[in-house]
Amino acid sequence: MPQSAKWSIVGAVVLTLCIIGAVPLLLRTVNPPEEAANTASISVEPRPDCAGDFPVDLPCLGGERIDAPPKPTVVNLWAWWCAPCREELPLVDAFASAHPEYRVIGVHADANAANGAAMLKEMGVDTPSFQDDDGSFAGTLGLPGVVPITVVLRADGTVAAVLPKVFTTQADLESAVQEALR
Repeated sequence: MPQSAKWSIVGAVVLTLCIIGAVPLLLRTVNPPEEAANTASISVEPRPDCAGDFPVDLPCLGGERIDAPPKPTVVNLWAWWCAPCREELPLVDAFASAHPEYRVIGVHADANAANGAAMLKEMGVDTPSFQDDDGSFAGTLGLPGVVPITVVLRADGTVAAVLPKVFTTQADLESAVQEALR
C-alpha cells in the first residue's frame, strides 16, 4: 500500500474519532435532556465559588456566583466523559495556582452536573467551574463542538483567543495565554 494511502486512512480514522467524540456534545446542545433543564435542583457537592463577570449567564457548579474585579480570564471548556479533559484539568488547576494575575474558570459542557462535580472531586481539581447544561457558552461564543477548548478573555470580557486543543504542559498553556493577551 502506498504511503499516501496509509496517511489517508489514518486521517479518516482520526477525523471519525473526533466526530464521534463531538456527537454527544452536539446532541446535548441541540436536544438537552429534560431532567437537566433545572440545574439548581441537581444535588452537587459544594465546590469553589465562581468569581467575576462572565460572558454567559450560567450557574456555578457546586458554588455561588460572586462579584470580583475584572481581570484576564482563562476558561477551560470540559466534560466529565472527555478523556483528554481528565488529562488537562490538573494542568489547568496548577496553572490557576501559579497565576493569580488571571482568573481561571472551567465550564462543564454536559447536562450531568453531578458527574462533573464528582469527577473534579475525585481528581482533586479545585478550579471553579460553571455548569452549562445546554451548550450556551459554546453557542454564544461560536465555539467548535469539541472539548477541551481553552478560551482566553481580556479583562474587558472580549475574546482574545480560542484554543481548541489539549494542553500537555503548563508551560505550553502559559505561553498560549501570554501570546493571546499581547
